[in-house]
Amino acid sequence: MTIGMRVTRLEELTRSRSRVYIEQEPAFVLYKGEMRAYHIREGEEIAREDYDEIMGRVLPKRARLRAMHLLQGRDYTVKQLRDKLREGCYPEEIIEQALDYVAGYHYTDDLRYAEAFISDHEASRSRMRIEQDLLNRGIDKLTLEEAWRQWEQKGGVQDEGAMIGRLLDKRHYDPETAGRKEQQKAYGFLMRKGFSQDAIRRALRADCFQTQDC
Repeated sequence: MTIGMRVTRLEELTRSRSRVYIEQEPAFVLYKGEMRAYHIREGEEIAREDYDEIMGRVLPKRARLRAMHLLQGRDYTVKQLRDKLREGCYPEEIIEQALDYVAGYHYTDDLRYAEAFISDHEASRSRMRIEQDLLNRGIDKLTLEEAWRQWEQKGGVQDEGAMIGRLLDKRHYDPETAGRKEQQKAYGFLMRKGFSQDAIRRALRADCFQTQDC
């Protein structure tokens, strides 16, 4: 029995895997042996029972295993894991099933990820830099705010002044002898690192920055 869907193209991705197009649209990626087993041939219709088994058993199992394998190496945000599965050319519905599966076992947890990221980088990155890094990883703003709150409840404190001091030491910056040009360079460098203006001004001890005259 067919479902009125014709395999219109087989695109070889590697020697062992090909992307299957159905009615001109990319449907899924299979190994060559699977294509033989499910009688998938260019220009022919795919049987309903074969299509259902691929979408209902083969691909969901493979996507779950892929997600689990990735998470064994390190933590991922949901967005990062979704992007990795998309790289594997899984259909969106299969990706969402895999994400739901690992989330059900608490293998993915954006709040836990964000709080751990803050703890790992609290002494080396500004708050603004940490937040931007997490936003880029797909952490939403509400989750980010809650991660900071929980981190602070556990005693987390960030000393931007100390971090700036270490960076300035590496640049051999002496606030007692630095001239206007050197102050400007240090100011721009620290702003790009994401530190607050007040913290930078205090560290540079440059009165000119208080009036924006530099």
